[in-house]
This record gives sequence, C-alpha cells and structure tokens, in this order.
Amino acid sequence: MSTILEKIAAIEAEMARTQKNKATAGHLGLLKARLAKLRRELITPKGGGGGTGEGFDVAKTGDARVGFVGFPSVGKSTLLSNLAGVYSEVAAYEFTTLTTVPGCIKYKGAKIQLLDLPGIIEGAKDGKGRGRQVIAVARTCSLIFLCLDVLKPLNHKKLIEHELEGFGLRLNKQPPNIYFKKKDKGGVNLNCMVPQSELDLDTVKTILSEYKIHNADVTLKYDATSDDLIDVIEGNRIYIPCIYILNKIDQISIEELDVIYKIPHCVPISAHHRWNFDDLLEKMWEYLKLARIYTKPKGQLPDYNSPIVLHSDHTTIEDFCNKLHRSIAKEFKYALVWGSSVKHQPQKVGLEHVLCDEDVVQIVKKV
Repeated sequence: MSTILEKIAAIEAEMARTQKNKATAGHLGLLKARLAKLRRELITPKGGGGGTGEGFDVAKTGDARVGFVGFPSVGKSTLLSNLAGVYSEVAAYEFTTLTTVPGCIKYKGAKIQLLDLPGIIEGAKDGKGRGRQVIAVARTCSLIFLCLDVLKPLNHKKLIEHELEGFGLRLNKQPPNIYFKKKDKGGVNLNCMVPQSELDLDTVKTILSEYKIHNADVTLKYDATSDDLIDVIEGNRIYIPCIYILNKIDQISIEELDVIYKIPHCVPISAHHRWNFDDLLEKMWEYLKLARIYTKPKGQLPDYNSPIVLHSDHTTIEDFCNKLHRSIAKEFKYALVWGSSVKHQPQKVGLEHVLCDEDVVQIVKKV
C-alpha cells in the first residue's frame, strides 16, 4: 500500500512543479489519469476480497439515507441525538464516535435514516484514521451533511472536500455532459460542440492511451476539463447533493450570521440549543428530491398518513406499482390520478404517466 501512496505523492509533486500552459496540457492530463488510476487501486485493492472487519456499514432502511461527515468534535453526535433522539456518545475529546451510529426521523411522511459517521482527518482518502471505511459508507448515502465548526477556519471545508473528491465523490455537481464510447477499430474520434480551452485531440489521446484505449468516440458538449474526461472514463464517480452545516452559531454575533447565510448550500445551526433545525430539515427535503404519492382504495378516502415515497427521477406509475409490489405492474389495467400532474380530476393514465409530489393514485387491475 505504501508503494501506491509513494507513487501518488511523486505524481502530485510533479504536477505541482509543472507549469500550466498549452505545451504542458497533454503531460498534465497524463499525470491526472495516472493519479486517478492509483486512487482507484487504493479504493479497491487488487486481489481477493478481504475480511469484513468491524461492522462499519449499516443496513439501509427508510426512504433516504443522510450521512454526517466532518472533522472530529464539530457536533455531529449532538446533532444526531437532538434530531433523531438516538443516543450517540458525546464528549469533549476528539474521536468519541468510533463506528457508525444510525438514527431515523420521520419528516413529511418519509422515513429518513441518519448516519453519524466517525470524524475524518486529513489523509483519510489514503487510509488514515479509518477514513476509507468512513468515506465508503458516505458513498452509499442519498445526501451528505458536511458538518463544520463556525469558529474554525473555512479551509476545513476545502480539506474535507479534497478527501471526498479523492475517493470518487462529487458534491453538488452534475455528471459531465460528455459522450464516451469504446469501439473495436477506427482510432480516437473527437467531436467538440463548443470551442475547448483545455482539451484537444492530442490531450484526449494521451489520457485514453493511459487507460489502454486506442479506439473510441468522444463528444464534448461543453467546455470540459481533463478531470471531467477522466471522471467519465473511470465511470465509478458518485454525484451526491451536500449541505454544509455550520454548527455552534451560539458563539458568534448576528452580523457574522448574516454573512454566513449568504453562502450557497449552507445552513447555520446550533446543535446544542436546537436552533434552526426546521430550516435544516426543510433544506434536507429540498435536496433529497423526494415525491410523496398517496394511495386511495376504491370507495374509500385517500390514506394521507403513510405515503409511498419515490425519488423525483423515478416517479412514473410503473415505479409506484413496483414500490408497492412487483406483481401489481403485471396485473395493471389503468390508474386514476388526482393532483397537479393531470389536467382533469381524476384522470385515467397508463404506466408511463409521470406523477408529481402529493398526487393521489387509485390503481385498477385487470379482472
């Protein structure tokens, strides 16, 4: 493992030494590709699967999963205890939490699992302080709460982002709009829909040759960087929404709080005094992008207490049927929908109809 770490350090040192200009773009692209390959080896070492180790991952329950990531002693455990009512050990020293502590809250009818992860430190992506296990659990979450201390400098945010990015997590970003397809022959074919400032055919060929790909179609639909291209080739990147939680606001002035509120993706709270939790939960709901669908049995009123919760990317009637039971879609005849997704109340729809939040659905089966 140390040899991989030494190689990574050597490449990072060479990248720091190299000037950035058009002449060195290809060389820098090659170094970035090598770095990405080494990082991938760190995440998934070659060879057979090792032992399972201590129980770090927790069984997935509920409709969504939210992970608390941050340096030690920023108030993650206090926040979990006060939000979910689960006891997670709290003390005035660092690394109080040593394994994942799960909790569950019900918000707007959806069950949301909260995970209090142990604090991560600088160098976590390289395996320091069990950081790899912590970030591996963070990869399975639907949303990340990045907990920061208001009194500590903002470079903590950069450090944690750097650790997570090194592990293939991309926070608050969309997947790159790049079309990439391997082929058997014909060389590298590059199409640019807009003028490129960084990538040209030679740079793309250099990066692809590092992955031993010599025949491929690449279409760049925006001004892309070499990092974006590497992300697409690697294909194991995970794009997760993230909310920055600035804790301990009881120790700063109102003027400072006004400045903090202007930072994007950011919610200031006080976990100890339970300040601003409603704002945090509202933002969490907005970032999770969940849709609640109510069921209506024939001849009865809709059941507003226990909605079926779907992710906003998968809200067709078919997804709704599969969430209820797999056999329903096979026996499906049509559905009656009340709500904002239809013109008429009720309206007959088929399996491909897309539902909106808080629609009411009645399913009619074949006889």
